[in-house]
Amino acid sequence: MRTKLFMFIAIFAMALGMQAKKFPEIKFEKTTFDFGTFSMDDPIQKCTFKFTNVGDAKLVITAVHASCGCTVADYPKDFIAPGATGEITVTYDGSNKMPGRFKKNIQVFTNCKEDMARIFIQGDMTDVPVSKKAQKKE
Repeated sequence: MRTKLFMFIAIFAMALGMQAKKFPEIKFEKTTFDFGTFSMDDPIQKCTFKFTNVGDAKLVITAVHASCGCTVADYPKDFIAPGATGEITVTYDGSNKMPGRFKKNIQVFTNCKEDMARIFIQGDMTDVPVSKKAQKKE
């Protein structure tokens, strides 16, 4: 009987210890950025995703991967303290791409409990300069 009680107390203490572990948590202001319509005469577009570590441990972004080679992300390499903010800058290069609508996803790998988050960019690259396209509608 004592052995069972001791084992129950030990398992309960271990469970409490596991719950007490602190984790960072990344929270983006927004997860999708829409470039809107832009001309293939100006195919390189940039945007910034702002985030906050809303967890209670240091956040580390270990890697960021885009869904294709036309998209590159620059991210902080240092840790982000709890409550601190950071930015991921994403560059889309539509050079050598066909005009049209696109949506790309970027995977953000972290040391959070949920170790991967996704952010998205989208837009519509046209073969007509945007100013001329606006004139045609009139």
